[in-house]
Amino acid sequence: MILDLRRLPILETERLRLDPLTVEDAAAIFPILGDPEVLSYWDAPEPDDPDRVAQVVDGQVEAMQDGRAMHWTMRTLAQRTFVGCFDLTEVDRRHRRAEVGFMLSRDAWGQGYGLEAMQTVIAYAASGGLRKLAARTHLGNRRSEAVLEKLGFEEEGLLRGHIVEDGERRDCRLWGLLL
Repeated sequence: MILDLRRLPILETERLRLDPLTVEDAAAIFPILGDPEVLSYWDAPEPDDPDRVAQVVDGQVEAMQDGRAMHWTMRTLAQRTFVGCFDLTEVDRRHRRAEVGFMLSRDAWGQGYGLEAMQTVIAYAASGGLRKLAARTHLGNRRSEAVLEKLGFEEEGLLRGHIVEDGERRDCRLWGLLL
């Protein structure tokens, strides 16, 4: 059986708890999206309106309810500090694959949270019947690339001019991991 997208579990690691995203989480996400360094390798412009972020989060929650995606928030177990978001999207049941993505607050960088959470989500995806995960990074995003490489993801290609950022086309790397 492939993942039941309508029943999103709470996942825990040694230091983190990944909870299903709720509309209330928009307030914690907005400050992260307002950090230009965090968004320097993201596909969306920096939002200046918390209501817009709430609309995006509402759409993600709806996608979860419809069984189209899985979105988690990441909080530390010790203090319940919000450190970022995680997702499994583009779930293809027939081909048993999905795309994985994550975003961490700058305060959480360099602490191994992305790697720790990713290991747990990979195990969850594999146990749910997925056999391949894909990820996409902006060219030059060495932090995310290093996490993917440590987890065994392999570079599968270059998406030339894949996104527009600050009025110019930018390339993205495509990564894959066979489970």
